[in-house]
Amino acid sequence: MSELEANLASLTARFERAVADAPDARALDEVRVAFLGRSGEVTGVRRSIGTLPPPERPGAGKVINAAVESMEAQLTDALARVERAALERSLGDTIDVTFPGPPARLGALHPVRQVAIDVARYFTRHGFAVVLGPEIETDANNFDALNIPPDHPAREGLDSFYLRPDRLLRTHTSPMQVRSMRRHGPPIAIIVPGKAYRRDAVDARHLYMFHQVEGLMVGHGVHFGHLKGVLVGMCRELFGADADVRFRPSFFPFTEPSAEIDVKCPACHGTGMQDGLQCRTCGGSGWIEIGGSGMVHPNVLRSVGYDPDAVSGWAFGCGLERIAMKRYDIDDIRAFVENVPGFAEGLA
Repeated sequence: MSELEANLASLTARFERAVADAPDARALDEVRVAFLGRSGEVTGVRRSIGTLPPPERPGAGKVINAAVESMEAQLTDALARVERAALERSLGDTIDVTFPGPPARLGALHPVRQVAIDVARYFTRHGFAVVLGPEIETDANNFDALNIPPDHPAREGLDSFYLRPDRLLRTHTSPMQVRSMRRHGPPIAIIVPGKAYRRDAVDARHLYMFHQVEGLMVGHGVHFGHLKGVLVGMCRELFGADADVRFRPSFFPFTEPSAEIDVKCPACHGTGMQDGLQCRTCGGSGWIEIGGSGMVHPNVLRSVGYDPDAVSGWAFGCGLERIAMKRYDIDDIRAFVENVPGFAEGLA
């Protein structure tokens, strides 16, 4: 035991000198590794226990453990010492209180939110009311009342988020047409901003949760020319007086006739090519669809108690992310949800 104790005394003395000479936390950690680490000097001493007679081994282990506890306590005290010294040095630094501080980072509205506000301002200026509705809808309001047949692909679980057989996350903001017309008789003029949900594969143009703005106008003598005039006016207010807008014939169960609303692609500026390749944002067409529109189908009017022989109306639904892509020259819709620092600030 005397030889072991002598070795420990020598090792402890060297350890204490190393700790006293360590100027900072990093140096102290190096001392810890050298003496107490897996391959440190204490490990070598522990291995020598096997050379002792069996009766002496338990006592030797206790002596080594006591030395280790003492070393660990010294390391803790030394670490507190160097941290305290570093703090005292920093408190002695001269601070120039007249030196300008870093500029404050101001918050900014998300571009989709800003687009929703600007669309609402345009329509309220033209006499429309802004209404909101539930994101969990009945199957009847989301599909049946909108003249969507039972065998339509959108009603399958692969396309919609069903919570139970008769409840789902709304696939569009159009159910608020039904709710509003049931609550109010004609004439009616509303827009409905809000979220919608579809089982779309996420890519440069699609998200499974997105924002729409729905528009509806019903009254005597309302016709497709009104619809085109209002939507072209909206696009030119959002994108500039020279904005290119086109109406492309389409089909929707709840409108007849129907038309898609397209604007020039923000990525390729209508050329269909980007960096020598087919534009991934518009698929090479040079246009991106921002929504659908058309004259309200007579069956929809009947479902809410309106007389399609007495009144007519139009409706549209536009994706707010698609509008924001065009307005802010963003070529990938995923940018709106990826939470990149400074994203909204850079567009403000």
